Amino acid sequence: MPSLSFFDICVHISIIFFIACNATEPKISPKFPAIFVFGDSSVDTGNNNYFRTGPSANHLPYGKDFPGHIPTGKYSNGKLAPDFLASMLGIKETLPPFLDPNLSKYDLQTGVNFASAGSGFDNLTTIATGAISMFKQVDLLKKYIGRLKGIVGEKSAKKIISGSLRFQFTVSGYQDFILNRTRIFYKQLYDLGCRKMMVVGLPPMGCLPIQITLKYPIPINRKCVEHLNADSQSYNQKMVNLLSKLQAVLPGSKFAYADIYQRVINMINYPQKYGFVETLKGCSGTGYVEAGNSCNSMTPTCERDSQYLFFYCIHATEATNHYISKNIVKQDIPKLL
Repeated sequence: MPSLSFFDICVHISIIFFIACNATEPKISPKFPAIFVFGDSSVDTGNNNYFRTGPSANHLPYGKDFPGHIPTGKYSNGKLAPDFLASMLGIKETLPPFLDPNLSKYDLQTGVNFASAGSGFDNLTTIATGAISMFKQVDLLKKYIGRLKGIVGEKSAKKIISGSLRFQFTVSGYQDFILNRTRIFYKQLYDLGCRKMMVVGLPPMGCLPIQITLKYPIPINRKCVEHLNADSQSYNQKMVNLLSKLQAVLPGSKFAYADIYQRVINMINYPQKYGFVETLKGCSGTGYVEAGNSCNSMTPTCERDSQYLFFYCIHATEATNHYISKNIVKQDIPKLL
């Protein structure tokens, strides 16, 4: 079994944009009136707040730059990529967690989040963390569809699902195992009516501050771990090949791949272009080892987190999430319109 240091802290994100919806029209006429997210802590907007077994970010310094300056369960100093995507696409400003018991009809019609911090495609990951697995998140989607039918009717609900766009952020034998689980996951969403799917590959995992610390514990020697970056690139190429095969066997489906690896590498290699002054350590604490609950209200944070690529040694700052989201909306979403 692979170590926790690679795949179990990889990004898993799945987003569905619904083309058709009978929701009240937002201020900006959106191309996708609703957005739905599946994934792990990179995109969990607060589902883990509603059960005790999983990890949670419902404490400071998480959320210190979120409107109101309060933690809401997001693993960042502010908004996450799904929030920015929902806003940039003219849907709404933030994406509420599906487990929130106070969701309105408008929330359900314009999009919710199914992601859970600590989740993954390998069941062993969620056994260890107590999170909602990727496949159990599909079960939540089924419950959502039932609630949606009660609001807009079965015919409109089917129309919404059939027009959906799925979007996923996500070392040899284990890669193949995870890719097979991913294939099953996509097939389940396809069977529920999803047709347009955009997939974002792995970022350069060897550039996560925690990975650098494990490999180079002396701060002066910090640099990306090249063999882990090579693993990311290998996985991404296998994903591209898988998407081509899936599109060939799933009638009416359309898959597109967005390269997040090169975007993050560009931010690391040319930080000034993006307004960053630090890209290889986090903004919280020492920036070398803090993660999860070790990043808490007693942990000092940098003065200007917008100048950091990472908020702490695993997850990105709001500034990074904003840049990546803007790029996806500008360069990748049009591929599926």
